[in-house]
Amino acid sequence: MRIGLLSDTHGFLDNDIYSYFKSCDEIWHAGDLGSIEVLDALAEFKPTRAVYGNIDDEKIRAATSLNQIFEVQELKVFMTHIGGYPGRYNSRVRQIIEEEHPGLYICGHSHILKVIPDKKRSLLHINPGACGHHGFHKMRTLVRFVIEASRVTNLEVIELGPRGRKEKKNTL
Repeated sequence: MRIGLLSDTHGFLDNDIYSYFKSCDEIWHAGDLGSIEVLDALAEFKPTRAVYGNIDDEKIRAATSLNQIFEVQELKVFMTHIGGYPGRYNSRVRQIIEEEHPGLYICGHSHILKVIPDKKRSLLHINPGACGHHGFHKMRTLVRFVIEASRVTNLEVIELGPRGRKEKKNTL
């Protein structure tokens, strides 16, 4: 299964996402969508799983959840917006990881792209960075990967361009 992963759109959906995620089976959004229109546009394009972030309003919170825990190709996935990374998980996320034993843990929030194996917990952590214009990040990023036989393979980092590049036509 091919997955397109993004986070921290903050109400901005770059049109290039559609070409990068065209071959994907699902799109996963790790929070801070910024507008319900972002979620609607993604869901109209491909099956979409999303969690809400700290900036998301009641409409987004009603359509998503704080956490998503699910299985894809025999891989247990845990996705939330705020949670930290290996060695620095917050207590809420650490407890869920210890109870659920996911093989893949995804979060957003920091706007910092990270792919880190957690050997102690036998999981892979992915934060796709931010693909919107709000925040301190310099480069807008996405991640694309394949899940096959309970493993993440063919992981690609995609750069959408600098944060400062404004394209009003893509703002939702």
